[in-house]
Amino acid sequence: MPVTLMPLTAMTLALVSEADAETATRIERVVSPGGIKAWLVREPAVPLIALEFAVTGGSTQDAPSKAGTANLVSGLLDEGAGDLDSAAFQDRLDAKAIELRFSASRDHLSGSLKTLAENRDEAFGLLALAVNAPRFDAEPVERVRQQVLAIIRRKSTNPNAMSSEAWWAAAFPGHVYGRPVEGTAETVTAIGPEDLRAFVGRVLARDTLKIAVVGDIDAATLAPLLDKVFGRLPATGQRLDVADAAPQGLGQRLVIDVDVPQTVLTFGWPGLKRDDPDFVPAYVLNHILGGGTFSSRFYREVREKRGLAYSVYSYLMPLDHAGLMIGRVSTRNDRAAESLAVIEGEIARLAKEGPSAEELDKAKKYLIGSYALRFDTSGKIAGQLLQIQLDDLGIDYIHRRNGLMAAVTIEDVRRAAARLLHGKLLVSAAGRPVGLAQPAGGGGQGG
Repeated sequence: MPVTLMPLTAMTLALVSEADAETATRIERVVSPGGIKAWLVREPAVPLIALEFAVTGGSTQDAPSKAGTANLVSGLLDEGAGDLDSAAFQDRLDAKAIELRFSASRDHLSGSLKTLAENRDEAFGLLALAVNAPRFDAEPVERVRQQVLAIIRRKSTNPNAMSSEAWWAAAFPGHVYGRPVEGTAETVTAIGPEDLRAFVGRVLARDTLKIAVVGDIDAATLAPLLDKVFGRLPATGQRLDVADAAPQGLGQRLVIDVDVPQTVLTFGWPGLKRDDPDFVPAYVLNHILGGGTFSSRFYREVREKRGLAYSVYSYLMPLDHAGLMIGRVSTRNDRAAESLAVIEGEIARLAKEGPSAEELDKAKKYLIGSYALRFDTSGKIAGQLLQIQLDDLGIDYIHRRNGLMAAVTIEDVRRAAARLLHGKLLVSAAGRPVGLAQPAGGGGQGG
């Protein structure tokens, strides 16, 4: 059965407390004899090891006629490798309670390994087989393909998925971001084992590899294991070029007719990439606007005051080639137009007036105080260390992050609001919304 990771409370406090003068040495840079780099947080008190890794190249690397290749690869890397067929590989994982998973996003192909420290060599050996010698045998390829096709069929009748996919297609016409990560029934059906092998050969390489390891392992032990797992990968990948993009169709309101009592609204507009100097003020701004907590303006105005929806939220989505702000609400068909009007009104009001001092203070306190919750298991810590590397924030970011939040001023948030909250929204609605007409002047293409 999968390994369940224990809370690492003391480790969490050590990682996030600025008062601990020794925290700067808790994250170690490890370089293997072959030059593979990783970040390590050693915790010998808990007999577990968690490893997270990623390379650049998720669904952006799918051929247009084979969309869904990255996703299918991620479902098959642990379905047989080397001299082990699918059943034998899974039996080896189960026998030692090793958890091995892979996933594909738009920008990255990722892997996750969790194991008891006593099973370290077996776990790293199986991971090495998966990334270096995946088999892509006919039976598991077809089985996983059918699982993906079943997911695609379910999503084709799910209002949340329909609204989201319509939004992405309209926001990024002709761009790889406009395609669903899972692909379509037609493209997934067209993918063969040779496509999967070619994808791995082009994408799974050392030049963009980022690794984070947490648990009962020291640097001297980890270093040769990094070479065992990743040292045989190609030095550089052969990835397709991906153009930077901004969401299009701003001002459009797309309606997907679905016979359901509630309409799902997905709305979005240009945001910021992670390396933008205003990203942290924008993060605070979004928390005030629709950050998913009970204090956000969306929650207060849409749910508490008017009872229009149970949940309403927005979030920043920094991709490698685009920056976005996206939100969602599900509401009764006859109140969809009212819900959207309230949301647009709050965006306009925050753009014009900025936040109050009280809103800013509450947002900063929440964002600072809740940060430690991202580090309460070894798996979460490894995930955070990996994301910090992918975002190129620096090995000391954990210890700087809360200070960056605390330093945000009301002028910073107003500046971010002036940059982000002045345009029209691209809205996609799945349901039968009443009165959700195209706004005057809508339908233009946004930059």
